[in-house]
Amino acid sequence: MRLPGGRVTASQLAVLASCAEALGDGTMHLTSRANVQIRGVSDTLALAAWLADAGLLPSATHERVRNVVASPASGLAGGLVDVWSLVTALDDAICARPQLAELPGRFWFGLDDGRGDVGGAFDDRVDVCWRAVSRDTGALLLAGVDTGVRVPVTDAVGVLVDVAAAFVRCRGEAWQVRELDEAGRAELLANCGESRFPCVGRSESVIHRAECSESVIHLGAVRQDDGRHAVHAGLRFGTATAAQVRLLAEIADEAVVTPWRSVLLPDLDDADARAAERRLADAGVLVEPHDPAASITACIGSQGCAKALADVRADATNAMSELAAVGGAPGVAAHFAGCTRRCGRPPTSAVDVLADGDGYLVDGDRVAPGELADVLAQIRAKGRR
Repeated sequence: MRLPGGRVTASQLAVLASCAEALGDGTMHLTSRANVQIRGVSDTLALAAWLADAGLLPSATHERVRNVVASPASGLAGGLVDVWSLVTALDDAICARPQLAELPGRFWFGLDDGRGDVGGAFDDRVDVCWRAVSRDTGALLLAGVDTGVRVPVTDAVGVLVDVAAAFVRCRGEAWQVRELDEAGRAELLANCGESRFPCVGRSESVIHRAECSESVIHLGAVRQDDGRHAVHAGLRFGTATAAQVRLLAEIADEAVVTPWRSVLLPDLDDADARAAERRLADAGVLVEPHDPAASITACIGSQGCAKALADVRADATNAMSELAAVGGAPGVAAHFAGCTRRCGRPPTSAVDVLADGDGYLVDGDRVAPGELADVLAQIRAKGRR
């Protein structure tokens, strides 16, 4: 289910919990596109009807291409521009253009409020992104690369959908912008019709940003600019049980699913935020910034995929438990994968833990399952993230 910008209401979360429980495997799975999945669906028609009634399937023709990721904390804490009105306008504009239904389902739009947590050089999967560089102007990024094109906020949505339409025309066999060579990207810009946006300009300066992990807000209570609080809740392996989803829905009127497979619960007063932290922690949701589980991701593994060579989530859980027992420092960012496809790998830097026969290759070095925690602790001690 696509959630443009990751936004979902409490009532929609409750519906997702019921769908997962009644028609799926009982859990809600978050994706790195800030969308949600329900696996093991027993009745697809019933699920579609349920989701449509909740407003979660608004477009029969464009549903697969409504992939819009945005800075999750925009309008709450930090950032140059509140991009939420742009998210809504962009979703409407995508659905209003018939030719955009021909976009590949992997094509990805981005709106960054200036903090640098969406669509930068750390993640070339975001095909076309507008990133604020001031309160009224943004940079046009293609597959994480600053094109030098500067676009007023008032023209941001029009330029993004024009670039997407140009990609449909000139993509050839490419699924994403990152697959185009320099000539292809030049053709893409030439076809987007920059001349039709007289306010669009160019800049010789190029955006340089650190890894987005430095821009990601910490887990737990976060003070908003208006004095209220948001609670940033992490989910182990990006999954939540139906009961956990219902708890999220009880705490706030709406939630923001993040590209880091976590959930932001905004607009709480101080007392409610502290109470929410306690309730979430009791329910097994991650609210401690130093919890090793917050920095370890994994594919579904052999329990849900025939291609996986190991039950990577079980092995990752064992490693996390041992790392948690050590305590005193943040966990090392690591991604456990059951095969070379490395499904679910985060965009930011992470230690590569790849199942290989009876053991794992950790950044290429063979390690037995029982030694994973020790190796990850050594990597953490050396400061490798």
